[in-house]
Amino acid sequence: HQSIKHHSSSTTIHPSIMKAAIYKEFNGTISVKEDVPIPSISNDGVLIQVMATGVCRSDWHGWKGHDGDVKKAGLPFCPGHEFSGIVVRIGSSVSKFKTGDKVAVPFILSCGRCHHCHDDRPTVCAHQEQPGFTRWGSFAEFVSIPRADRNLCLLPPTVSFVQAAALGCRFTTAYRAVIQQGKCCRQNKGGQQTVAVFGCGGLGLSCILMAASQGATSIIAVDVSPLALQKARELGATHIVQTNREQSSEEMASLTKQYTRYKEGADLTIDAAGFPTTSEAAVYATRPSGRMVQVGLPFGATNIPMTLVAGKEIEFVGSH
Repeated sequence: HQSIKHHSSSTTIHPSIMKAAIYKEFNGTISVKEDVPIPSISNDGVLIQVMATGVCRSDWHGWKGHDGDVKKAGLPFCPGHEFSGIVVRIGSSVSKFKTGDKVAVPFILSCGRCHHCHDDRPTVCAHQEQPGFTRWGSFAEFVSIPRADRNLCLLPPTVSFVQAAALGCRFTTAYRAVIQQGKCCRQNKGGQQTVAVFGCGGLGLSCILMAASQGATSIIAVDVSPLALQKARELGATHIVQTNREQSSEEMASLTKQYTRYKEGADLTIDAAGFPTTSEAAVYATRPSGRMVQVGLPFGATNIPMTLVAGKEIEFVGSH
């Protein structure tokens, strides 16, 4: 599950070095080094003193060597992509921010110039940068962020650094999956909708919050962990399904469908875990003409029942 670490604001900039947690080989030891060079900034970028940072399963994927962007960036590497902090240096062309500003940082830094950005699809920007993937990330005292004017967000006084760090990935990713790609509660007569969320880590729990905020009448949380399911209940899940790792995807779906109308599946299913079984189960648990959103980072070969997708006119949608 994802968690967030808060740092003291007493840090001062050493002329050239900082502390950072880095790994030198995939699946190797992550060590805190105290003599890491502070990164330089581009003309359109800023240097941010990290005040809070999250730990996401995607960081684990990068550390394991599953992520192509991390491989391309090369080792050694510093992970971390959910963070907030204070601007301590600005590039010559930055006009919207100044030193001392408290900011939140999205994990996708879009360019604003490619055809995808022009089509208002920055999540698939052709030239996107991602701290913790394409470049060193936030498991450090300082992070260099390009394209600051386009991507950074000023923090209101009422939003803490820890809250803002959660906005960088898990909440914005959940918003994208549930509301923008999942179209939660938009298409059902009377506004009623059943949503099933597979995987109740930081992302899945955020998806439950989003579904509840949209007025979903039935929210089904599916996970192997009783603690995760307890938290899902607290955040708005109306039903919980505890599975185990020995169950097949069809068995997981059958347990989930018992809480849906006519027991034929949820209107919207979301795989927030990315395991082959959860991805497949989410498809099996979708009602005819329903929608399934894949937002958990997939890992491993899957056997998506495409015959079922076609025969039941299930909408299969990706979300980043």
